[in-house]
Amino acid sequence: MVKEEQELANRPDNTAFTQQRLPAWQPMLSAGIVIPGFVLIGLAFIGIGVALFVTSRSIQVLEFDYTGVEQNSPCFNCTGQKVSTCVCNLDFSVDSPITGTVFFYYGLSNFFQNFRKYSVSKDDSQLYGDTDYFKSPSVTCSPYDYDSNKQPIVPCGSIANSMFNDTFKLFNINGTKADLVPFDGKGIAWWTDYNIKYKNPSIELLKNAFNNTVKPIFWFKPAYELDTSDPDNNGFINQDFLVWMRRAALPNFRKLYRRINKGLPRGNYSLEIAYNYPVLSFNGRKKVVFSNVSWMGGRNEFLGLAYLVIGSMCVFMSIVMLIVYAKFKFPEED
Repeated sequence: MVKEEQELANRPDNTAFTQQRLPAWQPMLSAGIVIPGFVLIGLAFIGIGVALFVTSRSIQVLEFDYTGVEQNSPCFNCTGQKVSTCVCNLDFSVDSPITGTVFFYYGLSNFFQNFRKYSVSKDDSQLYGDTDYFKSPSVTCSPYDYDSNKQPIVPCGSIANSMFNDTFKLFNINGTKADLVPFDGKGIAWWTDYNIKYKNPSIELLKNAFNNTVKPIFWFKPAYELDTSDPDNNGFINQDFLVWMRRAALPNFRKLYRRINKGLPRGNYSLEIAYNYPVLSFNGRKKVVFSNVSWMGGRNEFLGLAYLVIGSMCVFMSIVMLIVYAKFKFPEED
């Protein structure tokens, strides 16, 4: 009697849901559905792939290596300099005007920002403006948490210490006249970085927050002097600093440096480079890239080719299935 009561208590309710009596629908896939479906999907993918590929090829890109390894490189003399700053000029010409907003990138190769120990080498509390962590940096910043005199480093860590510090000026050459091309550096970092993730200390004079601390070892100036002309672009919310702190996933990458809002007309140009960042020690290379964008972003031919390949495979498989169906199914139906 007790056993029967326990079985009744454990029995699910007699409803359509618990007894799995809900109406169900299961597609009956036949050749008349699958083959046209593959054809339509393939044609759609091919159409998208053609649009993506043509759009990508229409994007104008200028790319120049300025590592200085080759003797004919304009920056060759800077690779052997022992001075802190060396200036070289990269001359180039624009044969057809680059219309729209031009994005100016710097690129590095063989630089592994995705290395785990490197990627965690920072103090998030420090970068959020918490001055308590200015005096005692996180252990994740080691060995760039204190200098040789045991002074705390702010900002600490390998990421901040290795910040890219080459600077650029672009001139449009008209005969003997060189006109400076204006750069726009506002909003080049992610909005969430300079509004949420990174903050300066809540102190009226930013310099005072860095008392009894030292700048990163490889920096030329402390964080509170990154842009003294604009308080909204200084310290931990400096746009160049934020761009560098967002780590790249691959060893060969490029990061946005500036925008040229009025495009680049046809003509001759000279890029003045303050050559500061060493790359030869890890067999790396440096480059600059000028590029406009389209509705799909920057140049990426792989995406269009991928759509074309998948679409072609779908059409090819539909033809194969049609042949198989015609060979083995039509006689049975007759």
